[in-house]
Amino acid sequence: MPVYAAYGSNMDPGQMAQRAPHSPVRGSGWLAGWRLTFGGAGQSAEGALATIVEDPAEQVFVVLYDVPEWDEATLDQWEGTTRGLYHKVRLRVQTLDGEVVAWFYVLDGYEGGLPSARYLGFLADAAEKAGAPDDYVKELRNRPCASGG
Repeated sequence: MPVYAAYGSNMDPGQMAQRAPHSPVRGSGWLAGWRLTFGGAGQSAEGALATIVEDPAEQVFVVLYDVPEWDEATLDQWEGTTRGLYHKVRLRVQTLDGEVVAWFYVLDGYEGGLPSARYLGFLADAAEKAGAPDDYVKELRNRPCASGG
């Protein structure tokens, strides 16, 4: 079964259950050599959108889901792949059980811009619900953001 790695609001199992009801949580892990950032300002009412970029000194907490084909198509629509907002890449995730190859949604836009405070709050809440380490959640909550949204 294909594995999806969520680093944004889809880390929240409740949200994923609504968007992809046949896709159970598989576990969590770390994407080494990448960092969470924001880009595509102006493409969303929430300001800049979450994405990942390569950075050898960083890592990103992710939640893994087993996603059947029919849920994958629904997620693609949610994430805007049909509109060219995001594209999918396959990367190796480090878990307690070893490496897992998973797909990620990566923004088709330049890095830069600030997310809205509300959107950043969604991401931090999702990470907390998913069991991310406290220091990771705290770093998310302390990131620069736009006050609107």
